Parts: sequence; structure tokens; C-alpha cells
Amino acid sequence: MEDVKIDQTAVAQTISDKLEYEFRNMFLVKPLDPIKVKKEFDTPVPTTETPKKDKSGVEAVDFDKVKTEIKEVESDFRTGVVLKVPNDYQIRMNDEKYPEMTIKVGDTIVYKALAGKNFDLFKDSQLVSPYDVIGIKK
Repeated sequence: MEDVKIDQTAVAQTISDKLEYEFRNMFLVKPLDPIKVKKEFDTPVPTTETPKKDKSGVEAVDFDKVKTEIKEVESDFRTGVVLKVPNDYQIRMNDEKYPEMTIKVGDTIVYKALAGKNFDLFKDSQLVSPYDVIGIKK
């Protein structure tokens, strides 16, 4: 299936305009579906199925080999659409001493998955610190 790019700026701006909250230092983000990545996992393979007693009388199973498996798991990072930009961030963006990456309502950002805090006052949204934003998805 082809990835269809949809410009979410207009939808995000409409939501932002109607939202009854302003934020001081956190982005309000609508998280997108988790990103899946393939990772390698090593698992020890027992030499024998039954435990053997060693010189000390301890029963143990020997593991001489390692089996590598590739599994599809959720990434450590997430993407989300910005619904509200915090006031502190907007003030810094207007200061020439702090040239930063400009993040606007409707941008899709990449952030640490564990950094997003669920914001239960607005359904299916998270608060993300500007320091946890890794980048903007093009």
C-alpha cells in the first residue's frame, strides 16, 4: 500500500483555534501510529535439554550457542502532529539570539516515545517538551 501524504496543517490549525487551552512550555501533540522497526534479539540455546550435575553437585544447563532472531517492535521514537505551540517557545522564536528550528501548528514532529505525557483534558493528545523534540518530519 502506498503512503499517501496528507497536509494536516489546516485540520491542526482548526483544532488549535477552537482549543480552550494555551500552553506555557509544552507542545500539545496528536500522536500518530507507533513506528515499527526491526531489531535483532539474541537468545541462548541450551546444549542439552536436561540439567547436568557439576563437580559441586549443582544441576545446571549449559548454553554454548546463541540464536539471533529479528523481530518487529515499536520504535523508541514517535511522530505526532503539533496542535498547539507553547508561549515560551514562540517568545524564543522571536528572539534573534536563539535561532532554532521553527515548529508550527500542523508540523509532524519526531520525539522520544516515553517523553510524551498523556493530556486527558483533550482526547488522544500528549504534552511534549521542546527539549524532547528530535526533529521535524518532511
